[in-house]
Amino acid sequence: MLYSNGILNMENKPAFSEKQYIGRDYIRICIRLIMAAFCFAAYVYERDRNNTVDLFLVVGFGIIAVSILMLFMIQYKTVVENKSVILDGLWTTKKVKIDLNSIVDIRKDVYSHYLFNNPVYNLHRNGSIRFYASGKDAVVLTDRDGLEYFIGTQRPNELYLVIKNELASL
Repeated sequence: MLYSNGILNMENKPAFSEKQYIGRDYIRICIRLIMAAFCFAAYVYERDRNNTVDLFLVVGFGIIAVSILMLFMIQYKTVVENKSVILDGLWTTKKVKIDLNSIVDIRKDVYSHYLFNNPVYNLHRNGSIRFYASGKDAVVLTDRDGLEYFIGTQRPNELYLVIKNELASL
């Protein structure tokens, strides 16, 4: 934040900031690369038999191009500042602000025991709200009403400690 005299205010730096990207889940990357490899193999195998086989080559390169673009697409950003956790999502999603004054419990947990998990933002399911892009770890916040917020993160220990310190200073 800049003051009117142009001096940078270092006090407004967030306690925690993390960006979760859509295309950086290793399992999904492997699936896309296997599909592209299949397209290239079909192109090589069928090259002398058919005139429409060039479509396999175009689709294979298309899959790789889309995979590269997805590596840089932010699904959501997690910021801890001013006694709140702010989750800001992709283009048309609404910003979610969780006030830490209403949080009664915090814990680290496994996001899901499944091998494949779909990326979600603000998914309401079974008394919980879920935010997940990739990985297997989550920080779970429970508010006074019993609603649980599952926040998937690549740095669960750091997020847990920052929120714990914010809660202790209330």
